[in-house]
Amino acid sequence: MTERTLSIIKPDAVSKGLAGRILGEIEQSGLRIVALRMLRLDRRQAEGFYAVHQERPFFRDLVEFMCSGPAIVAVLEGEKAIERYRALMGATDPAKADEGTLRKKYAANVQNNAVHGSDGPDTARSEVAYFFSAVDIVA
Repeated sequence: MTERTLSIIKPDAVSKGLAGRILGEIEQSGLRIVALRMLRLDRRQAEGFYAVHQERPFFRDLVEFMCSGPAIVAVLEGEKAIERYRALMGATDPAKADEGTLRKKYAANVQNNAVHGSDGPDTARSEVAYFFSAVDIVA
């Protein structure tokens, strides 16, 4: 089943000049990039995007981190895109991520973990719509 999912290359990876490598690995995995944008989240945008975590102790630090510099948001498309991108990303904690995954290669720690990906179909639809309108996505 063809799906779409959101990818974020987080400020830590962008600041280290890793965006091109990460986008290349996404394309090499067979996922298609159908929308792409560089932006810098303000506090309101970051709080809105991560609202599901607002009661968690790490929320404030996460928002600060996501506002700390430019990020790249993308819509990925392909068969089982959500599952495939999550496998490519690896575990949230890079110390526990499988060899060869994006987080194992490029992440520093649980917070500065280089990339974000939607965790399910409903989340993917919501997250894609948070950053992109239908006219932004190239079929």
